[in-house]
Amino acid sequence: MSAQTTSASGAPGGDDELIVRVRGLVNRFGEQVVHDELDLDVRRGEILGVVGGSGTGKSVLMRSILGLRRPNAGNIEVFGIDALSADADAQARIDRNTGVLFQDGALFSSLTVGENVEVPLKEHYPDIGATLRYELALLKIKLAGLPADAIGKLPAQLSGGMRKRAGIARALALDPPLLFLDEPTAGLDPIGAAAFDDLVKTLQQALGLTVFLITHDLDTLYAICDRVAVLADRKVLANAPLSEIEQVDHPWVQSYFHGPRARAARGDGDTGAHAKALET
Repeated sequence: MSAQTTSASGAPGGDDELIVRVRGLVNRFGEQVVHDELDLDVRRGEILGVVGGSGTGKSVLMRSILGLRRPNAGNIEVFGIDALSADADAQARIDRNTGVLFQDGALFSSLTVGENVEVPLKEHYPDIGATLRYELALLKIKLAGLPADAIGKLPAQLSGGMRKRAGIARALALDPPLLFLDEPTAGLDPIGAAAFDDLVKTLQQALGLTVFLITHDLDTLYAICDRVAVLADRKVLANAPLSEIEQVDHPWVQSYFHGPRARAARGDGDTGAHAKALET
């Protein structure tokens, strides 16, 4: 399969519902063009892995969808809402229905874990009482796999994996149907990364989440992703299940998905650290 014959947007057929729809996206930084007429679809209920080499604009794409960066051109719809609209109510609707885990959790260092989780609740539902807000924060903390006593700890008192789980708890504070994860397993050992992958998959299935997941982790792609979007040449080169992505005739794709680490992640020969960690 050539890169040209693979649908750039991965547009679904039938009755599949799109949660995110990006068309003709252009992002520039001065004379540097990061995205040029980029198209992307994210389907309801899937875990979409987003991969690409350094500088392909994975985080820029995420920030554009979230409204944190105004693109130079293009259209973005989230839940059928124009994400680039100047209408404050429209943006608030998107914000209330999306959760974000930035790299390393991006927690407020001066706030406890519980206070961090309460931030979205205070912003969007200021009339909720302190007791209920505390109970909701505790529920999300437990849902993220943290012990109850983590609610009163500062981020500096947590391990890297626990900080990421605290970030997940905050991302889930408003019960959003759409979750954005930026390199969630970066910096974790293989056992911790496997456990975090299990958490994401469990939450996605239990809560019916749609997950937009930026990662470099091949183990994560093979363990939990339904489809993978490959960013290359300023576009989404392909957006398909891994079995189809592996066949794309592009130098970066061939190098990334057919090297020894990819073979280990697939279980070809040695099972790889991730698979061994899952067995423990």
